[in-house]
Amino acid sequence: MSSILNEFSMDFFRLDGKVAIVTGGNTGLGQAYAMALAKAGADLVITTHGTNWEETRKLIENEGKRVVFVQAELTNKEDRKKIVDVSMKEFGRIDILVNNAGIIKRAPLLEYKEEDWNSVMDINLNALYFLSQEVVKIMVNQGSGKIINIASMLTFQGGKFVPAYTASKHGVAGITKAFANELAFKNIQINAIAPGYIKTANTGQIREDEKRNKEILDRIPAEKWAEPFDLMGAVVFLASKASDYVNGHILAVDGGWLVR
Repeated sequence: MSSILNEFSMDFFRLDGKVAIVTGGNTGLGQAYAMALAKAGADLVITTHGTNWEETRKLIENEGKRVVFVQAELTNKEDRKKIVDVSMKEFGRIDILVNNAGIIKRAPLLEYKEEDWNSVMDINLNALYFLSQEVVKIMVNQGSGKIINIASMLTFQGGKFVPAYTASKHGVAGITKAFANELAFKNIQINAIAPGYIKTANTGQIREDEKRNKEILDRIPAEKWAEPFDLMGAVVFLASKASDYVNGHILAVDGGWLVR
């Protein structure tokens, strides 16, 4: 037993020589995931809508890592292919895919518009599935890979005024498990992170609402909102050798929200 235990090393958490794609990795939690992977040693391919990526570039290059930005619409088949093609051209491999990009549209159930439903499902579910499918082709040939999907508290709950988002995040859990079932024997691990309430620009309005903010804090056993860095350890773990026997799991990083 002792000889087996001696095989473990903290290097299992290192990502040196690895290449990671992070969708929507230029801002918010996506930027935190990208930075975590860079700090662990990975080079990055980051997809984004815009071209204002100098801050993220400097942060990653300050870690001594390379980063390539790809302007892409994830719902577009050719753009998804471009992401894979650029990754292979620049780095020759893809080891990690973080499906971070997502959108949310809010409205009461009886007023929810068909176009809003379709746009949420297209980004949160369809784009995730088809990009993962393209990337997995590379990973199968390599004989290894990690896909990390971004789920939600609404992967487990129903919520209010966000039916499409809730459905899509339930779907993310299903896709995570389905991919894991088919690809585990290929040495590819597919898992998901379900963030709780995080301090980002997107949650600023909720945090400024004193009543709603108190309701949220009263439900969280940790009694505080998470910072983006609270997600960084989780993404490194699921991207690294340390998680090689973890597959099809939804990892909640929520301060205890789900157990309350």
